[in-house]
Amino acid sequence: MSLRFILDPELTPHLRAEIVALWVDVTNAGGAVGFVPPVTTADVRATADPTFAGIADGPDRLLLGYANDRLVALLIFSDNRFGLKAHWCVLKRVMVHPDTQGSGYGSALMREAARLGRELGREALHVTVRDGLGLDGFYRRLGYREIGRLPGALRLAPGDDRDEVLMWLDLMPTD
Repeated sequence: MSLRFILDPELTPHLRAEIVALWVDVTNAGGAVGFVPPVTTADVRATADPTFAGIADGPDRLLLGYANDRLVALLIFSDNRFGLKAHWCVLKRVMVHPDTQGSGYGSALMREAARLGRELGREALHVTVRDGLGLDGFYRRLGYREIGRLPGALRLAPGDDRDEVLMWLDLMPTD
């Protein structure tokens, strides 16, 4: 089954609730999307609401992936809000529903992000990854390269510090 993508949907109350539910499910399954499990809807909503404001009021953009009519994937094109960095953006909250893992939806989502990035005039995409989950390998297979690490930048629990891995995808053709 392939995904149907929607860029910049209207953020209705129903869609906001669907996004928060996906975010909770991904986090509680161990996904690295800004929290450590367990989380509740209220926990995620506290972060989601300002995120929604950045999308609804701009300049951030939301990409959703649907399998039939079910929301199963999303990411945010986060604007750098700094003129000298206007030629690239950060992908945030990249997530695929845990019960669809292994379906190729993550790769499809990232290929669509690269396609849209080019269409939107971006020259590169940047994503940060929590070390220790093998996510850097996923991004490498999609053409991203590691450009740096922030050692121990993410404290998941006392005694469990992880590197934040910085990944970069050039969108401009190389000669």
